[in-house]
Amino acid sequence: MDALASLADGFAVALTWQNLFLALVGCFLGTVMGALPGLGPSNGVAILIPLAFTLGLGPTEAMILLTSVYYGAMYGGRISSILLNIPGDEPALMTTLDGYPMAQQGRGGEALALSGVASFVGAFLATWGLVFLAPQLVKVALLFGPAEYFALFVLAFATLGGIASRNQAKAAFAAALGLGIAMVGVDGQTGVPRFSFGEVHLYDGIDFLVAIVGLFALSEVFIFLEHRGEASVEGKDTGAGIGRIVPSGRLIARCTPTMLRTSLLGFIAGVLPGAGASLGSFLAYSMEKKLVDREGTFGTGDPRGVAAPEAGNNAAAGGALVPMLALGVPGSGTTAVLLAMLLALNITPGPLLFTQNPDVVWGLIAALFIGNLMLLAMNIPMVGLFVRVLLVPPRILMPIVAMVSFVGIYGISGSTFDLLVMVVFGVLGWLLRKLDVPLVPVILGVLLGNLMEANLRRAMTISDGDWTTLFASPLSIGLWTVSIVGFVLPIIFGKVLRARMGRRKDEEGAVSD
Repeated sequence: MDALASLADGFAVALTWQNLFLALVGCFLGTVMGALPGLGPSNGVAILIPLAFTLGLGPTEAMILLTSVYYGAMYGGRISSILLNIPGDEPALMTTLDGYPMAQQGRGGEALALSGVASFVGAFLATWGLVFLAPQLVKVALLFGPAEYFALFVLAFATLGGIASRNQAKAAFAAALGLGIAMVGVDGQTGVPRFSFGEVHLYDGIDFLVAIVGLFALSEVFIFLEHRGEASVEGKDTGAGIGRIVPSGRLIARCTPTMLRTSLLGFIAGVLPGAGASLGSFLAYSMEKKLVDREGTFGTGDPRGVAAPEAGNNAAAGGALVPMLALGVPGSGTTAVLLAMLLALNITPGPLLFTQNPDVVWGLIAALFIGNLMLLAMNIPMVGLFVRVLLVPPRILMPIVAMVSFVGIYGISGSTFDLLVMVVFGVLGWLLRKLDVPLVPVILGVLLGNLMEANLRRAMTISDGDWTTLFASPLSIGLWTVSIVGFVLPIIFGKVLRARMGRRKDEEGAVSD
């Protein structure tokens, strides 16, 4: 009942004209960015962080805008998947298996509307899970000391690669690179400059917002410049019919059990640090195929094959907010970017967030409910508009992304040096993408490096240099165990899982052809 009372207070915060407008704008922009192949939720949120600061938004308003973009991008990823057979992001990959065949059959509008309903169900149920589960995790706050917090940060790094990670060694390298960047600046304990190379602008360290916008947004611009002469999605003929926009009641009733089952599975996958929406989408589709595909219709345009991954990946997106808000451990790449935004607003996510900043967290959760309703109401009648958005030429889109990045970062700091640093991180992000090195561990290292170092030093000071204090409590032992298992499991099973995901995609693609 306490959770429901707090949620009512959250609605009092969220139900203002300004917050409703920000939620509406965030949902629209997120859907557009999710629909454009290659951008996805992480890039969408990172691109709009400077805009939030430029507008002078407070913590609650900024988080409402960015989480609306997050949920909107999860919705929007399905548009190009269904109509063009091009996933807007990784979680939307499984939606192409039945969504594109439905579009080829002239049922593209029905597939889009059904995916919108399934996304709503998954996100709605996941938000209720956030309401009841996150406050329970807060109750363990008093058990955390410096050693436990250090183990928690290790857990974040060990599991962020996820079970579907292509290369754990590259993920570990990226995390080490992020930690190295976090060490730039004056040592808080000794007052000695580290890795500043005599540049006074680096004495305060590197602003993680500058790093995030450079790594995600500017690197996208550089990739476009690299491939500017190649064919793009622009002008591509979908070869697909939109057909009816509103799915029939019989179709919704047929898919309802699928949406409920896969929402639960997706939420569990999202709560587990490092699993994320990609795994939630794959598990949801695979489980549903085994349960209900007795006639072999999955992969040929079965509506349940659209509903399952859409409910699963949106539930996972909501579930990823649970460890981010309650423990300060991002459950996905996008929540790592949201974590950076909270830290930039001087709000520390973790066990004490619900007591120290209840207006922010409960206003945010209430805004998620409102945003879901907005997305459901917006996406079905605006299918035709979002289809046309896919035809926006990258030569128009990418200069806008670059402009927003430069104006936003300069508006935050007023320093041209930060703009140069952002360009350096843009080049770094471009190189890392070329080498297939994940960007999210780099960001996590920049975000958590100083906190991790501070808690390690604090634990060593309290124990008078005894390293065994890091493993002294049952909670820290449990966290270290989960960290080791979370890092080793992808090495053992990740290759098998990725092979199955690729094989399933190839098999279903062959059937649809």
